[in-house]
Amino acid sequence: MRIVTPVTRLLGVDLPIVQAGMSWASSAAALPLAVSRAGGLGVVAAGPMRLPDLAAVLDEVRHGTDRPFAVNLPLYRPGVDEVIDLLVARRPPVLIASQGGPRRYLSRFHDVGTVCLHVVAGVEHALKAAESGVDGLVVVGGEAGGHPPASQVSTLVLLRAVAAAVDLPLVASGGFADGHGLAAALALGAGAAQFGTRFLLSEEANVHPAYRDAVLRAGVADTRLVGHGLGPVRTLVNEFSARMAELEGSGADLETRRAAFTKATLRMAAHDGDVAHGKVEAGQSAGLVDRVLPAADIVRGIADEYAAVVARLPHPEPPNA
Repeated sequence: MRIVTPVTRLLGVDLPIVQAGMSWASSAAALPLAVSRAGGLGVVAAGPMRLPDLAAVLDEVRHGTDRPFAVNLPLYRPGVDEVIDLLVARRPPVLIASQGGPRRYLSRFHDVGTVCLHVVAGVEHALKAAESGVDGLVVVGGEAGGHPPASQVSTLVLLRAVAAAVDLPLVASGGFADGHGLAAALALGAGAAQFGTRFLLSEEANVHPAYRDAVLRAGVADTRLVGHGLGPVRTLVNEFSARMAELEGSGADLETRRAAFTKATLRMAAHDGDVAHGKVEAGQSAGLVDRVLPAADIVRGIADEYAAVVARLPHPEPPNA
């Protein structure tokens, strides 16, 4: 199956299905390889990776498929300039950068033929990224796991606002778990949807079983946005998020909240399996997912369901003569 949109044409993929770059979960080759082979865009998460490990994973992915893949790079990570040097030398087909300004990297990647998408969580940042010359945007709404907008504006609203403000291919992110969500994203003006939590619950996701099980058990109301004023994250409700909510509700000073916020890490949950005290990052769509499947089956299932959903949509009828 092929679904042609401005994003699939830009990226050279068959399906408008983007696997989110998730630290630990896709900081290995298995998940992005499976997604790209199935016709979507697999994404290597460079955020927590040491340079030798990142180089080895990029080699494995490139040797494992001739289909496009991407690298997600949070620009705030330590040693980002060295990571950029490595990526420019390796020439990934697509770069998805976040949490920083595009001008820092754009010309170097364009010079080696890499398509550059930038992650935004508001209209102002979308306009700045578009003016800088990025090739497309990933628009993240409040439902997303990890780092959604502090404003918590939903993807439903934010995507329409960005689509009205810029003329670029858009990938919608936040709240998407199935073919119904993909149909909604395309109807709202995106050319693809990004799926994070759905691929977190894949067989290839490189996370501790306890992390996967916690997300699998979660309902749509079992996440919480915490860390306001500190770069908030959406995590599952656990002892860490309860402590943060207590501090925020009591008006604790910023440094007290920062200490509690930085003490807990994603690694604790995703790598070590401490789902009580770590940051169990997941989106609200966790409540829409009830099975762990191979990533290729997830891609095919989303595409097939999308086709069925579109076929069932009511069509306008001509007015009575």
